[in-house]
Amino acid sequence: MSADKKDKTFHKVDAALERLKSEKRLKSVEDRRVASEVFDKRTLEVLYKLSNTGYLAVLDGVISTGKEANVFKGLDDNDNFVAVKIYRIATSDFRKMQYYIQGDPRFKVKMGNKRQIVHTWVNKEFRNLKRAYENGVRVPRPFVSRENVLIMEFIGDREGNPAPTLKEAPPLDPQEMFNKIIYYMRLLYREAGLVHGDLSAFNILNFDEEPVIIDISQAVVVDHPIAMELLERDIKNVSRDFKRFGVSSTPQEIRKMII
Repeated sequence: MSADKKDKTFHKVDAALERLKSEKRLKSVEDRRVASEVFDKRTLEVLYKLSNTGYLAVLDGVISTGKEANVFKGLDDNDNFVAVKIYRIATSDFRKMQYYIQGDPRFKVKMGNKRQIVHTWVNKEFRNLKRAYENGVRVPRPFVSRENVLIMEFIGDREGNPAPTLKEAPPLDPQEMFNKIIYYMRLLYREAGLVHGDLSAFNILNFDEEPVIIDISQAVVVDHPIAMELLERDIKNVSRDFKRFGVSSTPQEIRKMII
């Protein structure tokens, strides 16, 4: 893309963001390049719709950024903090998404349609969160998903500071934290019928010494063709991470506790 076209793109996004700021109190989106990637016309339309249904009144500041999605802090109409995850159509890894969607009987999607793949991926994350939450796994409670936008429970303090990951804030009592995570892995597998598939210290939050499992979009049902392969990966990751925290437990021991 030429410099002139980029400037025009940024200008259009700036104008759209200003409209959203004035009408729906969107604020704290200062990086124009990030804004142009995240807030395309269609995403702005989705945010408008969500803001008219009470789920989102304020979008204020970035919690985390990734290759495929940004997570923002927001407020609903009752001034409760929420987390708003917005997937970027242009930068999503469609091959990875296809890999985890295919073989899941819950979803039917044309694999050639990139926007539809992303929308299915977001719906998958919403349904995985709902299934885990309803079966007692400590995950962010999902509220609503629309196209490439997912709104869920904000994990953090009353002042709006997000909880750190275990990687950022190791547990004060590693053995207790380990036991809780194994308990949630067992609930996820036995009760919710899901395997996370990418579990590690990077996507477990340490919320006042309570683990909260996040980033569950790639999770698959237990009868998925790759479920056991993903479970073995989760087990090895947890065993490795907690060995660094001083907890010795082999993958074989963890597997017995889960299965």
